[in-house]
Amino acid sequence: KSQEELLIPPTPCHAKTNVMFLKTHKTASSTVLNIMFRFAERYNLTVALPADQLFHLGYPRTFVAHFVEGFKTIGQNYNIMCNHLRFNPLEVKRVMAANTFYFSILRNPIPLLESSYIYYKNNVPAFRSSKNVNEFLASPTKYYHPADYRENIYARNIMWFDFGYNNNAEDDTQYTQAVLEEIEQNFHLILIADYFDESMILLKHTLCWDLDDVIYFKLNSRSQDTVQTLTPENEEQIKAWCSLDWKLYLHFNQSFWRRIEETIGLEVLEKEVDHLRARQKELMETCLSEQEAVRKDDIRNKALLPFQSGAADILGYNLKQDLDNRTLRTCQKMVIPELQYTSYLYAVQHPHKKRKEVGLPLLWTNLQER
Repeated sequence: KSQEELLIPPTPCHAKTNVMFLKTHKTASSTVLNIMFRFAERYNLTVALPADQLFHLGYPRTFVAHFVEGFKTIGQNYNIMCNHLRFNPLEVKRVMAANTFYFSILRNPIPLLESSYIYYKNNVPAFRSSKNVNEFLASPTKYYHPADYRENIYARNIMWFDFGYNNNAEDDTQYTQAVLEEIEQNFHLILIADYFDESMILLKHTLCWDLDDVIYFKLNSRSQDTVQTLTPENEEQIKAWCSLDWKLYLHFNQSFWRRIEETIGLEVLEKEVDHLRARQKELMETCLSEQEAVRKDDIRNKALLPFQSGAADILGYNLKQDLDNRTLRTCQKMVIPELQYTSYLYAVQHPHKKRKEVGLPLLWTNLQER
């Protein structure tokens, strides 16, 4: 036999279509949600959407199955779940198929806390009563009162909370170790927002998706001038104040890079990240009238205006005027903010239910145009 015949071709893998994404806060997760929604539409999958007028799955309450629209009739037949929820594995398993792939995303707690501060400034008592993020961090316990723990979740260990754990727990080695092990058992993959493109390539490989399935325009980001610079002392302070999140991040940042080296290798990763960025640039040139995100006041089509929060100026996009219908559809899906997309998918999946009110002009008047 010649050498060629002995080489067994790699088995082509099949795209995983049952996927649960735990959407954490201020971690580029809105961009991931957009990727998940577009994938669901491409393969005509059923999304576990929030019931009635809600845009999240009961958050910040611990998730239970009936937070999902239609759970009583649809049962365990959802393919995709990705709106905000507070993780509760047993209840999520009632909604999602047995072979579901579970993943989430984490972000370095230092930029995360600064981002939370700006975004939730008006909603969180601990943030509201301090002048700026550095003043808050100089003595967090002065502003953070245990009695307000429900309203203050964004001010301390928010990722720990999103994963379903007590964000005010004592940082005890045995306890944190047990939690990290439990998360490893519940999730097949944890991505890192600080390496977003690398994360998308790892996701693509792990789920056996195409490059175009993980292509994205950055959503829900804010203008640079609302970013507050942290003092070096306060950066250190965050590691202590949010020590549970810090441990979570360090642990999964390590396993993230280990996974890349074991499965893709750094060389292939670099090549694929370049491909991703080139394709993204190409799409931006096709879709956008400016080659970048614009401030809220510069968004021409108010239906594409992202939800604005706190002291942040949440950026959005302007599409080119003269796109043909098919390109327009593709481009619209890339830039549509989370609330509008959720509302749209809800109307498609539950046509007889009252639409979710985004309080913005409708993007697609006729849903049959899909």
